[in-house]
Amino acid sequence: MTHEVDDDATPPRRGGYRKGAERRAQILDEMIRMVAAQGVDASSLRSVADALGITHAALRHYFPSRDELLLAVYREHEVREQDAPDRMRSAIGDMRESASRNRAVPGLVQLYTTLAADAVQEGHPATRDFMRERFTRLRAELAELIAADQAAGRIRADLDPVDLASLGIAASDGLQVQWLLDPEAVDGERVLRLLESIIPAATD
Repeated sequence: MTHEVDDDATPPRRGGYRKGAERRAQILDEMIRMVAAQGVDASSLRSVADALGITHAALRHYFPSRDELLLAVYREHEVREQDAPDRMRSAIGDMRESASRNRAVPGLVQLYTTLAADAVQEGHPATRDFMRERFTRLRAELAELIAADQAAGRIRADLDPVDLASLGIAASDGLQVQWLLDPEAVDGERVLRLLESIIPAATD
């Protein structure tokens, strides 16, 4: 398949913004497919350009660096996850359902762990900002769900919701790494169900 490379590499003119948005979406779709099937090793700018039949320079017009491409892919993946039909509305319940869905896309789980590893190293400021903002948002969202469970008597009210949210995130992320390294030995969904069961409920 061939594409009109020259148009991609030049600034958008009349009608160019729509074409640019469509091409960017096409790149992200191809990248998500490649990562889901092959992992992050397939995510170099050049390999994505080759798969799309465009030049490396044309791809860099949309994503100047590997970090920007990986972040855009994970952001798009998160948007699609929010629309998952089986999402629950409890802190650990959401994580369990996500762990179940992730079994089908280990490459995207690997992408997440790659971003987390990059974020704690020098030279990845955009990735560090993204992961810090993501953890801040996720802690707040989970703490809100935990507070609702506390109000309903499902979780003891004297436990700090943010601390419990942090514990849940740590458990989920750690289980993902263990699962990637040894899928047969670790069932993240089952372990998160165990965590959910041992969080103390309110007593009369």
